[in-house]
Order: sequence, then structure tokens, then C-alpha cells
Amino acid sequence: MSKIDALWLVTSPSFKQFDNRLLRFLAKNVSIAAWEYCQDLDEGSSSDEAVELLHNYLQFQTYPLHLVGHGTSGIVGLMYARRYPDNVRSLTLLSVGAQVAANWQAHYYVQRSLFSCSRNQLLKQMARSLLATDDRRQISALVKALEIDLNCAPSPHSLFKLASLPPGGVTMPLMACGSQTDPIVDPLSILGWREWMKEGDRLWLCPEGRHFFHNVYPHLTGEQILKFWQSVRPDLDKDPIAIQGVNNC
Repeated sequence: MSKIDALWLVTSPSFKQFDNRLLRFLAKNVSIAAWEYCQDLDEGSSSDEAVELLHNYLQFQTYPLHLVGHGTSGIVGLMYARRYPDNVRSLTLLSVGAQVAANWQAHYYVQRSLFSCSRNQLLKQMARSLLATDDRRQISALVKALEIDLNCAPSPHSLFKLASLPPGGVTMPLMACGSQTDPIVDPLSILGWREWMKEGDRLWLCPEGRHFFHNVYPHLTGEQILKFWQSVRPDLDKDPIAIQGVNNC
């Protein structure tokens, strides 16, 4: 395995399109790999299984890595960091609030139980809210991505039960990022991390960008992440290295 400094977590492959701009920016400054969890409809979706598959990959590293993830990917990263802290140098969470399990799927299932509209209608409404656009093509593409995520992402929620995860922070340096305009993980949810933060931890809110702010503002978001990583390890490698892909399918 080649040397890497950071690992971008992907547990929602249908959302990868929103990660690419930030990944390209980070890859110009650090050695970063992308780890992907995916499964088909014949397999059970489990966040615990995703954590163990991630451990199967990271246990071959001889030094801890910076982990970063958005949404459900960040939730899996948090679960891993709590379970295997010695393998994590720092943890960066994007659109993950202090009420950890409150992701977009939790919002979807709550609304599904409250309103008598079809799955497709509700997903269209959520897509418009997440993107803040009326562009039919963009909304249609996101609806398809949301449908895939409902079926395949290792989210702890279902139509029958909304799960919860223990509150609290982590032992390694933590950075929690969000957007001032995110309708799912609102600013108060991000600021809620203050209760669990220690010296060296950071909070950052992007002024706009909704739920996928890191796609709308990749440079601004990337600069904040790099500053955080620099504070954790001042001698962070500056040589540009291409993104590496790792699949666990």
C-alpha cells in the first residue's frame, strides 16, 4: 500500500459526484485516498459492517490517518474513530451534527410518516431543498441518487425505526463543518459540537451551499480542512499526489 496522509470516506456512492471537486483540491496539497463502501440490493445494509470493512483496510497502515467524510460517510467515520482511535490521526466531519444520526434519511422517514405523498414526490421536494434549484435535470439526477442511497447506504434508519447514536466527541482532533443554509444539518446542529470539543478541535460554517456545500465551495472548504490538518501535523506533505481509489464491494 502506498503512503497516504488522509482518507476520504464514501459510504454513499450515489453522492460521489458532490465530492469530486473538493477531492481534486485536496489532492493538490496532500496524499489522499478514497475508500468506498458499496453493496447490492441482495445484501444487508449495516453501518457496523461498514466500520469493520474500513478497519480491514486501515489495519494495514503503520501510522494513523486523517479521516474525512460527508453525511452518512462522516457518521461511519465517527463510529470508526470511537471504536479504533489509535488508527485515526484526526476526524473531519462535513454535514454531521452533534445529534449524530440526524442525517437526510432521518428527515425523509419523519416526513414520510407525517405526509400522505408518494416516495417520489417527497424525494423531489427534498432534492429541491438540498440543491436550492428548480432545474429539472439536476433535481431528477439527485432524486435518483437519493433513491439509491435509501436502498444501499449503511444508514441506521428505516421506515420502521429511527435509530440514535451516543452523543459525544472523540479522543483525536476533531473538525466539524457545515453550511449556514443546510436544511438537514442546520447551523445549530453543527454548533452543538461545542459541548464535546476540546483544545485543538474546530468548528466551521460555510456561508452558503446547502447540504452539499463542499461541492459548491470546494476551495473554501478545502482551505479550512488543510488548515486544520496543518495544525494537527505541521509538517504535512505539500507534494501533489493523485487521488487513489479503494473499493470494498
